[in-house]
Amino acid sequence: MSIQPEQRVVMHIDMNAFFASVEQQANPELRGKPIAVVGGHGRTVITTASYEARKFGVKTGMAIWEGKRQCKDLIIVVGDNKKYTYTSSRIVEFMREYTPLVEVFSIDEAWLDVTHSLGIFGSAERIAYLIKAQIKASFGITCSIGIAPNKLLAKLASDMKKPDGLTVIKPEEVSRVLEHMSVKELCGIGSKMDRHLALMGIRTCGELGRCDEARLTRKFGILGKVYKQMGQGIDNGPVTPVEEDDEVKSVGHSMTLRRDVSTREDILKYLLQLSEMVGRRARRYGVAGKTISLYVRFADYFSSFGKQDTLSSYINQSDEIFKAAVNILDTVEITQPIRLLGVKLSNLQYHSQQLPLFPDERRKTLMVQAMDSVNDKLGDFTVTFGSLLATEEKGSHVISPAWRPDGIRNVNVQ
Repeated sequence: MSIQPEQRVVMHIDMNAFFASVEQQANPELRGKPIAVVGGHGRTVITTASYEARKFGVKTGMAIWEGKRQCKDLIIVVGDNKKYTYTSSRIVEFMREYTPLVEVFSIDEAWLDVTHSLGIFGSAERIAYLIKAQIKASFGITCSIGIAPNKLLAKLASDMKKPDGLTVIKPEEVSRVLEHMSVKELCGIGSKMDRHLALMGIRTCGELGRCDEARLTRKFGILGKVYKQMGQGIDNGPVTPVEEDDEVKSVGHSMTLRRDVSTREDILKYLLQLSEMVGRRARRYGVAGKTISLYVRFADYFSSFGKQDTLSSYINQSDEIFKAAVNILDTVEITQPIRLLGVKLSNLQYHSQQLPLFPDERRKTLMVQAMDSVNDKLGDFTVTFGSLLATEEKGSHVISPAWRPDGIRNVNVQ
């Protein structure tokens, strides 16, 4: 017998200040102190701040100087991606002990559909406490958990009590909970949409849920109906394990450079490295793309640009990605040194692994496959382009909060 959406029991688990908490547990001298985790060499924005730092107004996305202005005693900690990915992967393993329906939303968030697990464990609250205890005992860190009839409300509930909270929204409580809650608390409604809705006189979920659907669709098209349902707490989307998830939409990498670069030679070295990272990951997942995007942030931190170009054919070879990225770069005047570069391959399709017919293309494909095989076994850039041998950087220094620990979603590590 199938479970109707309104009968489901969904849990959202949100790790509390994840990167900072992991660092504080790894180094006891950091416990109880205001810390901010940043990328390599302290040249990126703040990725996560501890709760001690948040009390002073330090937030994710701030520049380091902004964080120190908010908190003069702020301790800057360079992030360690291996610690976070290992911890996240282990936590997901804990979750799968209670249900196979685990959808990893980001490196520190996941949904669980525990509807069919209640007969074994007794209640969703008991499952939540067991998971909390397991994470605390294994890693010394905490999480906040929301339990509700669907993913939208479960995520909303997990945000209500932080840190180390547990909030349950029962079906009969949905209207009361949403009536006076700001629409921006709903996952999927950002600051821009919040402003659009405010101009329509809609500020609370209750007002959104009661708004005339025709009025919303005139303004937002087919999404108007979705927004109205969100205001009513309706979300029929299933919890989808990563192996059943939608196909990947893009493959991208970005890198904050150890030092600002301005010479063409240096810029091209980093572009080649990024192109190899993107190409290798695309080949690993059997995809090729037609659209190449280039993102550049300049040394003053505030200036940046992003441009893209759509090619006539699908590619996933690193040198072809590099050539397309350079063509975009050559259309832009570089007026100051560069501190960050990003390359992305999109407009994807799954790509045949058959060897080309022509000898030169066949040799090139075999060479690339051999390089990929060695690097998969021995580590990134074990075998690489000669021009990269003197490059200081070897991989990204920042892990995106949107990283997933396994499956095809892994392609979006930044």
